[in-house]
Amino acid sequence: MLSHLIQGHEMIISGAILVIAYIFIASEKIQKSVVALAGASLTMLLGLIPLAGHMDPEKADYVKGVFEYIDFQVIFLLIGMMIIVSIASRSGVFKWMAINLLKATKGHPKTVLFALAAFTAIASAFLDNVTTVVLMMPITFIIAKEFETDPIPFLITEVLASNIGGTATLIGDPPNIIIGTRAGLTFMDFVNELSGIIILIFLVVVSILIFLFRKGLKATPEKMAHIANLDNSKTITDKNLMIRSMITLGLVILGFVTHDITHISAFVFAVAGASFLLLFEKPKEIYRDVEWLTIFFFVGLFIIIGGFEANGGIKFLADQLIVLTHGSLNAATMIILWASGILSGIIDNIPYTATMAPLISELINPANPNAITGSVHALWWALSLGACLGGNLTIIGAAANVLVSETAAAKGHPISFMRFMKYGVLAVFISLTMSSVYLYLRYLH
Repeated sequence: MLSHLIQGHEMIISGAILVIAYIFIASEKIQKSVVALAGASLTMLLGLIPLAGHMDPEKADYVKGVFEYIDFQVIFLLIGMMIIVSIASRSGVFKWMAINLLKATKGHPKTVLFALAAFTAIASAFLDNVTTVVLMMPITFIIAKEFETDPIPFLITEVLASNIGGTATLIGDPPNIIIGTRAGLTFMDFVNELSGIIILIFLVVVSILIFLFRKGLKATPEKMAHIANLDNSKTITDKNLMIRSMITLGLVILGFVTHDITHISAFVFAVAGASFLLLFEKPKEIYRDVEWLTIFFFVGLFIIIGGFEANGGIKFLADQLIVLTHGSLNAATMIILWASGILSGIIDNIPYTATMAPLISELINPANPNAITGSVHALWWALSLGACLGGNLTIIGAAANVLVSETAAAKGHPISFMRFMKYGVLAVFISLTMSSVYLYLRYLH
């Protein structure tokens, strides 16, 4: 009986599951990994996606099974990097780097803010944003206390810098990992294409933030001298661990960079590095630090979107976008950039990107008679720039934003939704405007 009701309405039902999952994820009433797994379970229980791949005799075509819709390259890359960063952070090396950076500023508040933002942006290009802000927050509260000033301007600037910096590389932000694996783009593809415009966006946005926060960025000569002379001699708690983890992290990043030569996927280097470091640790303790909720969220989400894709939903949306843009690469690029920027500020940019990536694949699919042609890589870069930079729009736009907001509130410095949004909207407008000019000059004119 149920199968008869479903038959002929598979696309609508799978689309409804996706939309309802989005609504619950955005509302944050239920933990998002639970929402994703519930949606995935429903997708499989209703038979909207085959449990095993098989040949369809009617269409003479291969039908993918549920596990083929889960992007295990993304899953293992995330797990590998989470383990490496967790182990490395135990040595105190990231805090040591931050304090050294602050000492180099001689305690000038505006220079300190710029240095914190720059360190956060650079670190976010190689570590995930959540890890970066976790490492930066303790030192930020110490600095604000030394300056006897409000830490919120520092925290807001760091969050915005984190999302901007994370856009520059394959591993900097989860949306880029999804885009890279889907489009076959390497670590160096992201660096070559995005690092230039990201540096410009960072400089413009942070300069404006320093100007807007200028009244709170003042300190007496005594305060500046104290910060310039902070003791950093005991920050490293385990020298051997620091050396081991930094060499491993360096080799893993080198593996990412040399993908074009080795043709070994990024996740292989990440898992290899994590495995090596685990030889010297108590695995149970390290595994506790892995953000398993994020991992299960990805798995569930891939299955929900796989159900929608398997029943023609992604192709339908791609065809509608082609009609809307009249097959124009210019129009499609700008719509994807700005829509991604705005929507990623309202809903989590990870599920948004996971939905859009297969849609863009269909838009440029040579088998599609109405496929968009030309410099189609512009569509992938538009999605990356929009989804990652758009996370700055609101306090719920990215995981790092939420984490900083919750931690600041616990420390007695709550960041209101509207206070963050005042700076977030400005940062996103500037970022997307500059990205539009870049994409136009690079691909579209």
